[in-house]
Formats: sequence, C-alpha cells, structure tokens
Amino acid sequence: MSSRPPHHQEPDVVALVMAAGVSRRFGSDKRRVELPDGRTLLETTMDTVSQVYLRCRLITRRDDDIELALNAFSEQSELRRWEAEHAGDGLGGSLGDAFRHLIAQDDPAIAAAVVLADMPWLKATTCAQLNRHARAERIVVPCHKGKRGHPVLFGRDFWPALAKLKEGDGARAIVRANREAVHLVDVDDPGIWRDVDTPQDLEGSEITEG
Repeated sequence: MSSRPPHHQEPDVVALVMAAGVSRRFGSDKRRVELPDGRTLLETTMDTVSQVYLRCRLITRRDDDIELALNAFSEQSELRRWEAEHAGDGLGGSLGDAFRHLIAQDDPAIAAAVVLADMPWLKATTCAQLNRHARAERIVVPCHKGKRGHPVLFGRDFWPALAKLKEGDGARAIVRANREAVHLVDVDDPGIWRDVDTPQDLEGSEITEG
C-alpha cells in the first residue's frame, strides 16, 4: 500500500464532478435549472468545488457543452472536461471512464473526490474537511446524523478497481468489498445527502455559502 503524506502536508486531492446523467426523473436538463440566486445548479456545484480543489475534472456526455459551468469556476483552479463514453450505462459507467482518464493522465493526487453535480447544498468547508482525511489506502465517506453521503474520496490504491467499472449505479460494490478501508467523517452538513432528482426537490430551498 502507498505511504501516507507527512502530517503537516495538505493531501493532494483531485475532484471528479459527475455530470453525465440524463435527468430522466427531472424531466429536463437539471444542470441548467436556475436557482433562487440566479446561478444554475451546475454553476453552484462548480463554484463550491473551485473553492477547494486546485484541479477539477468535469465528467460529461460527448455532446454536452460546459459553458454553464465555466462562468462560476475560479481562475485559481484548473478545469478540464472529460467525456464519459459509457454514460448511458449509469453512474458506474461514467465513473469507470473518469478513473480510466485519471490513470491515463497519471494524475499525482493521493485521492480523487467523487462529487455529484446535482448537490448544490454541499458546503466548501465540508469538502476541505474531508480532504484532510485523504490517504492512498482510504475511502473517505462523509456522514451526517448517521447517514452517509457525498463526496466520497477514493485513495489512489482503489483507482484500478474503479477503472474497471463499465455500468451500474456507482461504486457501492467496491466500497462494500473494502469495508476495512472506509474512513467515516462526521460533518455538520446535510448537503452531503441532498441531491436533485425532481423539480420538487428544489422547492423552497435556498443555497447558503459555507
């Protein structure tokens, strides 16, 4: 297994923003829906991510454009778009594509944070808190009031297994198969498990900074 970084060094984590879904339950492209503050859902997520991660990889379908995300992205962060050829096969397909790209690019990060694009209530401070727990041999999972959520940080020791995914609803099987590596972090942020599946999920909801 890979060695841990020195305790005084902030772990290097790359963000993978999963935005290749087709929004079937929402009824339209939910990434473009405008929130009360005027930003789109995806802009809100990208703004949060850009406050914390120096490198971000936006995972989209081949025919997508990313102009809606670029408007809010910090100049201090490096953004690249990666195509998910297997996006039609579920989140697992998109994850497999993302981690194959990550390995092919030889990214130096000790871990990759899998961020779902439809979680606009996630706090930047929560992402920073999770990053401090990142290790190559860990799977870092946030937990609020006993309920797990996202982002999940996969140490690079698990990248080869993730790169083999071709379909399915995500990386749950890999997490279950490596329970001893799961590192739960209690956070004061219900945004880790609040996502947007239908228009009703956005009703009466304000986005707060943090």
